[in-house]
Amino acid sequence: MNTLLPTSTAGSLPKPSWLAEPEKLWSPWKLSGEELVIGKQDALRIALQEQELAGIDIVGDGEQTRQHFVTTFIENLDGVNFEKRQTVRIRDRYEASVPTVVGPVSRPRSVFVRDAQFLRSQTSQRIKWALPGPMTMVDTLCDEHYQSREALAFEFADIINQEARELEAIGVDIIQLDEPAFNVFFDDVKDWGVACMNRAIQGLRCETAVHVCYGYGIKANTEWKQTLGTEWRQYEELFPHLRHSDVDIISLECHNSRVPLELLELIRGKKVMVGAIDVTSGNIEAPEEVASTLRQALKYVDAEKLYPCTNCGMAPLSRALARGKLNALEAGAAIVRAELAA
Repeated sequence: MNTLLPTSTAGSLPKPSWLAEPEKLWSPWKLSGEELVIGKQDALRIALQEQELAGIDIVGDGEQTRQHFVTTFIENLDGVNFEKRQTVRIRDRYEASVPTVVGPVSRPRSVFVRDAQFLRSQTSQRIKWALPGPMTMVDTLCDEHYQSREALAFEFADIINQEARELEAIGVDIIQLDEPAFNVFFDDVKDWGVACMNRAIQGLRCETAVHVCYGYGIKANTEWKQTLGTEWRQYEELFPHLRHSDVDIISLECHNSRVPLELLELIRGKKVMVGAIDVTSGNIEAPEEVASTLRQALKYVDAEKLYPCTNCGMAPLSRALARGKLNALEAGAAIVRAELAA
């Protein structure tokens, strides 16, 4: 692995068309039973190979074994009824039909450990595994039991911690919490959100990360971004709290966004996964574009703490487009590595 500017992805990669309908979130599986188990493993192998061929340093499963980054985890928990659906507003942005919390939530068994063991068996590189963050989990449910966002979030934090400890034990190097809700509910972040995140990663010896972005390249997110003005300063409210958190790495959206990169100064000292690939664009970045974003970030992030990354997951993209973007990420990072070495 490159020890300087090690590259990684935020999480998801497109699924093969024989496994699920491509370029679509929550796409139903096309296989079932043992064929589905084998198909998911084959898809994971492909996602891993494409990362390795592109030269990505910290690899993941591309979320090939799950339909969605949040709901696949929740549907394996007790206390949530997926048949009882209600319409709620997700991240104060769009309405969606969601399952209902009807009783105490618990994790009867491991959710991703078997999949992570398979990934670990396929590569000697460092691996990163993403889990949904507790605040984002709360935001994708209708709660009829706890009647408290905070109480439910802390229950989820304990469940996440159970899963994370088992993932660490089988050799996961970085455990990432996906918390796009952090970019919206600032009062909750300040009052209990960071403490809840700390609970979720408590006691872990592996590196930990939190991914905070402006979302997948889907219509609801791109329309929301158009309302944010010429400067997206949401991170300005969030960063002071994250700087004093227990998390090791902060993963952010930067390239082609209107985030003032000088805001990165507010988290100096933390490792930063700098999003240098735009997941909403149908264009493949030129390596020099990626390099330019990284050079700007280096004004505020020490070189040994900067991890080039994608802005968000690439599940809604075509496989060819995602492959090109992976290659561009590594090529752009290589340019800046050479400049730093010189």
